[in-house]
Amino acid sequence: MYYLDSKVENLYRIFDQNERKDYLRLDLNENPGGLPAEFISSVLDGITPQFVAQYPETLHFTEVLADYLGTDISHVCLVNGSAEGIRYIIQAFTAPGGRIVGCVPSYFMFQVYSEMYGRNFIPVPYEEDLTMDVNKILDEITEDTQLLILLNPNNPMGNVYTEEEFERILKKANEKEVNILVDEAYHYFYPKTFIRYALEGEHVFVTRTFSKLFSLAGCRLGYVVGWPEGVKMVQKMCTPHNTNAFAMRFAEKILTTPGMVDTLIKNYNQGRSFLISWLDEHGYKHKGEAGNFMFIKPNTDAQSLVDRMKSEKKILIKTYPNVGELGNCLRVSIGEQKYMEQFVTALEELDK
Repeated sequence: MYYLDSKVENLYRIFDQNERKDYLRLDLNENPGGLPAEFISSVLDGITPQFVAQYPETLHFTEVLADYLGTDISHVCLVNGSAEGIRYIIQAFTAPGGRIVGCVPSYFMFQVYSEMYGRNFIPVPYEEDLTMDVNKILDEITEDTQLLILLNPNNPMGNVYTEEEFERILKKANEKEVNILVDEAYHYFYPKTFIRYALEGEHVFVTRTFSKLFSLAGCRLGYVVGWPEGVKMVQKMCTPHNTNAFAMRFAEKILTTPGMVDTLIKNYNQGRSFLISWLDEHGYKHKGEAGNFMFIKPNTDAQSLVDRMKSEKKILIKTYPNVGELGNCLRVSIGEQKYMEQFVTALEELDK
């Protein structure tokens, strides 16, 4: 008898098949400008036929990354984008029917993977003012919970957790023997990190990606940090040669080129400061304390504005419905100041 898993058959997914290359892309939290062209050329210089033909070797870059993080390779597992690491953690550390707690709205793949593997995802909703009540998270950490998922900062809301809040969450999770996954895909846009808990303790994972600040979304590279036995379980889930040789080559050069990371952070901060100042000056309500994205309350219909931005200005942004007290909003990725200037010029013309 032919078999198809009903959980997969009934899974609702939307696949991105849009052509985006000729647009200013402010819709998927990428770096719209990417890395400097001369840097790209320098990294590609010296690529040989053998480099392309052979399977990627991960040990060297894992050592480089571990050194950058101030740890050793037993605490690090490379993955094909942090989404792969998230998937493996859910597979390995929860059971069919197992209880997973996470805030909503959030990165949609947490719920997709939970549904795909028959887990029971328990959503913790935001307040009307778009804040997260930590007590609501604590209330859902029960003895039958197997995994708690947090984001620092959270996508799409942009909220973060204080050290005291995380300590309270960790204490309750330890009491109930619940593993914690902290997704830090947007680290560096917000410097506060909980990675030391993954390096110094147990039952805490941190996932990160090179797609956001490091501008390598087209290469697919991420990593999982955790206690050695937990990392070993994630590694067991990985397919052979799951990380891209070009991605590791670029990532190593970014991490080891003096000033490169600082320049990327500086360019982002300048763009963010410009956008916030312009929005405040023009009376726009906005939300997004951390991360390279922001909610903006438009003066006109949000979806119509998104459509006109695309058709008339070749700028891609998103709309989100019912964003707390802001209502229907624009969702805009933040990049260098020149791209923010291009966006607000279009916004000023169309949103009236």
